[in-house]
Amino acid sequence: MQTNLAPEYQNTADGLAAEAILRKCVHCGFCTATCPSYQILGDELDGPRGRIYLMKQVLEGVTPTRKTQLHLDRCLTCRNCETTCPSGVDYGHLIDIGRKLVDEKVPRPAAENALRWALKEGLPSPLFAPAMKVGQLVRGLLPASLRNKVPAAQEAGTWPARQHARKVLMLAGCVQPAMMPNINSATARVLDACGIQSVLAPKAGCCGAVKFHLNDQEGGKAQMRANIDAWWPLLPPESPSASSHTDAGGIEAIVMNASGCGVTVKEYGHILQDDPVYAKKAQRISALTRDLSELLPTIVAQLQAAQPKLSQQLAAKPPKLAFHPPCTLQHGQKQKGGVEQHLTALGFNIQTAANEAHLCCGSAGTYSVLNPDIAYQLRDRKLGHLGDLQAETIVSANIGCITHLQSGTSTPVRHWVEVLDEALSKVKAA
Repeated sequence: MQTNLAPEYQNTADGLAAEAILRKCVHCGFCTATCPSYQILGDELDGPRGRIYLMKQVLEGVTPTRKTQLHLDRCLTCRNCETTCPSGVDYGHLIDIGRKLVDEKVPRPAAENALRWALKEGLPSPLFAPAMKVGQLVRGLLPASLRNKVPAAQEAGTWPARQHARKVLMLAGCVQPAMMPNINSATARVLDACGIQSVLAPKAGCCGAVKFHLNDQEGGKAQMRANIDAWWPLLPPESPSASSHTDAGGIEAIVMNASGCGVTVKEYGHILQDDPVYAKKAQRISALTRDLSELLPTIVAQLQAAQPKLSQQLAAKPPKLAFHPPCTLQHGQKQKGGVEQHLTALGFNIQTAANEAHLCCGSAGTYSVLNPDIAYQLRDRKLGHLGDLQAETIVSANIGCITHLQSGTSTPVRHWVEVLDEALSKVKAA
């Protein structure tokens, strides 16, 4: 695509980055067919091709309007279009730039600003956990719109106390410990059974995604730098092969059990590439980051060797699971098929929906709060396809997807690692 940047964007970091991305786009429209917001709304400007055209106009000097802002807001940033695109258009990074430039020129209504501020400041806040406890206590009295965002209280279970030579860092996350604490402890227990110790850095907090994608990009970057500072002293000494360092007793990887956090931390190197102090550190952090599912080959091999009764138990009565692969896993991190493949190898009966497994469930971080009508249509569409599998449990890999899907079904929705942890506990009990 030919571009002609307006003078105000020429030779700027955002302008040059956006121009390089735009020039890859050939406007073929393949992306439109797999865009969830286009599927719901049927408007060209609510698909990637239309949004790219809008952002190109802004970069070429056309004054954006509230309508421009609305079309960019309606994007779920699911990045399905990146998986579909034959030209390799880096749409996810382009939409971040486009939203930033449009918001600089288009003021938002006061109520909208207040809601976005509450989300970006409230979700990562230390006050979120006590607020969630109160919400869970009065959950039955809440209106449906609020009750959908407050999962039933969950016990965390025990954190393993054993020490291991093999260690990984784990990010607790900002909302997960309050909303679904068992996901983190289940992760630690499964890794413990494989001889791997999970380490939490006390000062590591929100990955930065909430603020960054609500267009407080500087606030998001500050959280990213804080996490780097928290993790850095725990990493092994730098070496030429630091990205694949597996020194005995050292940290092998930074493991993410929320794919939304994982895709963000894997992009620290890109987001902070112009930071003179943190650029190299961010690159190393990103190189060390793994989604929990990327450890499944190791987990399966270790469990098959150390817990042979697990596969026997599962083979006798394989739990039937329906897997929803989060967009942040299959499109953002390009990790597709691993969970299904490796849990099947252990003996689980796990399947993805036959239709639209690639489409977003509508959660998309804070999207379901800001755009509930679209989000709930996508949720119900997704649950319809998952329901066709007649599974006893729906599993996913991201807390946002789990909470959002659970609000629309009586079928239990859990993280896949919780189901694996439960199977392990049954073997131990037997």
